Amino acid sequence: MGEGEKRDGVGSLVDQISGALRRDLEAGTFLPGDRLPSESELTRRHSVSRAVVREAIAALRSDGLVEARKGAGVFALDISAKAKPARPFDDLATARISQVIELLELRTACEIEAAALAATRRSPAQLEAIMDAHDRVITQLQAGAPTRDVDFDFHMAIAEATQNRRFPEFLTLIRQGIIPRGELQGSAPGARPKDYNQHLQEEHSQILDAIIEGDGAAARERMRAHLRGSLERYKALLRAGRPLG
Repeated sequence: MGEGEKRDGVGSLVDQISGALRRDLEAGTFLPGDRLPSESELTRRHSVSRAVVREAIAALRSDGLVEARKGAGVFALDISAKAKPARPFDDLATARISQVIELLELRTACEIEAAALAATRRSPAQLEAIMDAHDRVITQLQAGAPTRDVDFDFHMAIAEATQNRRFPEFLTLIRQGIIPRGELQGSAPGARPKDYNQHLQEEHSQILDAIIEGDGAAARERMRAHLRGSLERYKALLRAGRPLG
């Protein structure tokens, strides 16, 4: 991940961009029917990748603030007529170990099948994207740098390789809590519990090998083992009496 896409210690770039656009929409900077800046313009303005911009727009669409019109762009919706409904997962408190465990249980149900589908359906370009994300995780680990965002990229690349858009949409929906934060042990924002990173590279490598081999059954079991390992490590923190927020 380039310098322009590093997190600022408060939240992800996706959160920052979607938050800025959300404020503009709610303040009336964009009126109902107005076209938002293009994807290329937002990419240039914020010095981020197109993937980051797409995720930010997806978050606004999920909240009913904008709509995408094929071939025309993204347009503001009228949000004054009714209160915005509560969005699923908005109440996630990722500083609470108990809620991290809840989310990991849900992810296990979804992502083990995503890994199996990715192994049998991925295109060469999608396989390259998974490998690239894995390499970025290793780079961050070797540098002693936060891995939260590159870890998410790895899982998102696998979801996209399923050829089923609902998998990446689901991960985008729960992005704010999908990769446990380091605040659970009082470390810097974006960091992670040491036990989590200790196993990250090896477990990701095993998943990647299965996807490279096109072995759906092995990919399924290795993703299951990876997420089960994460779940057990956080349960251990809970048993050890970590603060729950």
